[in-house]
Amino acid sequence: MDVVQLDRLQFALTISFHFVFPAVTIGLAGLIAIVETLRWWTRRDVYDRLSVFLAKLFAVTFVIGVVSGIVMEFQFGTNWSRFSGFVGDIFGVPLAAEGIFAFFLESAFVGIVLFGRDRVGSTVRWIAGLLVFAGTTLSAFWILVANSWMQTPAGFKIVTDANGVQKAQLVDFFQAVFNPSTLLRFFHTVTACWVVGSFFLMGICAWYILRGRASDVTSFALRLSMVVAFLGAGGMFATGDFQTREVQANQPVKFAAMEGVCTTATGVSLDIIAVPPNQNCVGGTGLGISIPYGLSAMSDLNPNGLIKGLDQVDPSLWPPVAATFLGFHLMVGLGAVMMLLMLLGVFFLWRRSIERQRWWLWLAVLAIPAPIIATELGWMTAEVGRQPWIVQGLMMVSAGTSPSVSASDVSISLVAILLLYALLFFLWIYGLTREIRHGPETGAEVAPATSGPTPMADSSPSEPAARDQGGR
Repeated sequence: MDVVQLDRLQFALTISFHFVFPAVTIGLAGLIAIVETLRWWTRRDVYDRLSVFLAKLFAVTFVIGVVSGIVMEFQFGTNWSRFSGFVGDIFGVPLAAEGIFAFFLESAFVGIVLFGRDRVGSTVRWIAGLLVFAGTTLSAFWILVANSWMQTPAGFKIVTDANGVQKAQLVDFFQAVFNPSTLLRFFHTVTACWVVGSFFLMGICAWYILRGRASDVTSFALRLSMVVAFLGAGGMFATGDFQTREVQANQPVKFAAMEGVCTTATGVSLDIIAVPPNQNCVGGTGLGISIPYGLSAMSDLNPNGLIKGLDQVDPSLWPPVAATFLGFHLMVGLGAVMMLLMLLGVFFLWRRSIERQRWWLWLAVLAIPAPIIATELGWMTAEVGRQPWIVQGLMMVSAGTSPSVSASDVSISLVAILLLYALLFFLWIYGLTREIRHGPETGAEVAPATSGPTPMADSSPSEPAARDQGGR
């Protein structure tokens, strides 16, 4: 492979690995904020113990995410120096803001929730929990600002320096930050991360129940995670629909590759199951299951609506068609499977039989990585579908690399990163396994329910007194 392909491979590896950890921590931070609010409001001990357990899982994941993120940041200056110079004036503020929120807000206040809970008042600890959630969410926002600008650049002008090198110069901060794709991508990504965190907790609680370790904490946490996952999945589909419409409006070539539309036409069908077309747009989509006029109806609210195909631009500007198509459709398919699992879970929850449905509990354990894989596929669709542009319409990927870095240099660093990430992944799994085996502090044991509707919260008759010393 040449240096451009190796640079792309290395960055794809680092971003894919790193993205696992923010996805989990954003979801866990939302759960921490909910549980801390319930603890502060009710002073019930079950919420205190669950909050501590969640904070431990968050801390283990956050540390690994920070280390993996540092590797990713270094690549901008080593492998992508010309790209860094081109976007430096645009990316300075969002990347600096992300560092502040990620390293200071998240790390400082999760320390209060985890280590200082007995040294501060109840209200201070509650505020700390909310700030952990705010820090993770704002961190995601600023990262998505930078990435969305690469998809739909706005608020800039192109200038040429004394050496004849062009770069993007910021002229309108708010237009750059709130470019056409920022908010929709932000809401879609955050709701997807809530689903990741909820499935993470739900699978852990299901494992405890299967192992005979049910308690007041696991009983409540299972119900909480199911409700958040169900609502988050609904939000994920809604925001995903809006974001797809935005892609159709602002990146029609990417949209055509996502849907496998080779030729501009009206009344285009919606592929449900299909073989993707190859890079020459030959074969593929006619071999599966499709809904006649479905894509036109969904996209334009008109069954005879016009859908622009890949034929609108030269084939040299097409993204990898099969990869973009597969990434998008596998993401949607996984989302549908997760929604079905949630519908079954909500039904069993209403019937008060969820803890007796061992087959469903095993599926919940096995489904822990499903939303993580779905978010990775969504990120892959967004990035691969933008090719061959590194900044849509402004800079090609081949023009953004570092001219002084050779293919052998990238190969050596790629091997080093693979070894480092293997170590980090082992440490993450080890740390999580240790915390999960220890589990949350238990109170009253909860027997599996039998029948009839149930509230989400634990209803055990004898809950320990609250340990919080501070008042509301």
